[in-house]
Amino acid sequence: MKPKPYSFPLLNRYFCAQSPPLMAQTPACLDAEQPHDDDDHQQHLGFPARSLSGESRAERAWAHWAKLGRPRFIVAPMVDNSELPFRMLCRKYGAQGAYTPMLHSRIFSETEKYRNEEFTTCKEDRPLFVQFCANDPDVLLEAARKVERHCDYVDINLGCPQRIAKRGNYGAFLMDNLPVVKSLVEKLAGNLEVPVSCKIRLFPNLEDTLKYARMLEEAGCMLLAVHGRTRDEKDGKKFRADWKAIRAVKNAVRIPVLANGNIRHMDDVRNCLEETEVEGVLSAETLLENPAIFAGFRTAQWMSESEGTNVDGKLDQADLLIEYLKLCEKYPVPWRMIRSHVHKLLGGWFSLQPHIREELNKQSILTFEFLYDMVDRLRGTGTRIPLYKETRVELKSDSYSD
Repeated sequence: MKPKPYSFPLLNRYFCAQSPPLMAQTPACLDAEQPHDDDDHQQHLGFPARSLSGESRAERAWAHWAKLGRPRFIVAPMVDNSELPFRMLCRKYGAQGAYTPMLHSRIFSETEKYRNEEFTTCKEDRPLFVQFCANDPDVLLEAARKVERHCDYVDINLGCPQRIAKRGNYGAFLMDNLPVVKSLVEKLAGNLEVPVSCKIRLFPNLEDTLKYARMLEEAGCMLLAVHGRTRDEKDGKKFRADWKAIRAVKNAVRIPVLANGNIRHMDDVRNCLEETEVEGVLSAETLLENPAIFAGFRTAQWMSESEGTNVDGKLDQADLLIEYLKLCEKYPVPWRMIRSHVHKLLGGWFSLQPHIREELNKQSILTFEFLYDMVDRLRGTGTRIPLYKETRVELKSDSYSD
């Protein structure tokens, strides 16, 4: 059955639509007593960015990006996987920015337990994008106000292609309802003390994608992350991300753009930055197996694609898991997240020692003691799958300065 076509005519109808200005309101935050280190700077940059010309908004967008140090290597939003301990592990190994997992705006605004479990951060966890899914501007704003003093961007998920997003009418399925998309961006842009960013997918037709990107910019989006696949291209192994389309988006807007897709190792990072001319790249699935990708490490799977010389990096996924578990002890998160990372990091090891994976799966309740002992037992079998280190000079964030 052919997929239902997107509502492309809406692009032309709403691309240049004007909306009444939104009134700023006093924001709330997770901890109302905590001072916001960036208050003065945000006011200096002019957030909220109401009643600004497109050129002025673009200038503010670039000023904010420069203030953050122009991060190049960024942890993509991953449901149940880009939580604080994992973000901090990736930051140790070269990530310069990170997204939270997608948060449900209605549940976040209504449920304290959900907020406390699903969103945690710390002083070192910056630059930080907090991502929400939503289809109601007022609900989204209420949720965003609870985090704006703890992040550098509030991000709107406009790219999730999964069935749950279709049922909930959010993510990439809002591409069928552009007036709602426009209202979400305008609501945040006119009321928050931090910029709004958007993460999108491609329309099948490039010109529709470019109109979409320009609409988001005019609505107040100050940073755009582009996943180079369409809504129907869910399988990243089957469908390659379209870097040419991402470059076209970059050339069509005046705000910073990030690329998402096809990032498996640092050669991909270099090639993506060169081919798309974007400000930075996002990595998702690859980081789950190898959180040290941005430090120049790669798994044996990608050795054949190396453009440089690689040697045993004296680091393996068991080492990374131990570091991750220690971060989880410092920054507690739900055990379902920890279990997921254990399987992602040690998948190759478990294939060699399936009886240890079976023991893990039998544990209805996990403990750190069990997991540390599990790693010792894996190592006791003589199993080791090294990560390999590129010996060429690593790409630095200022190597591609504008």
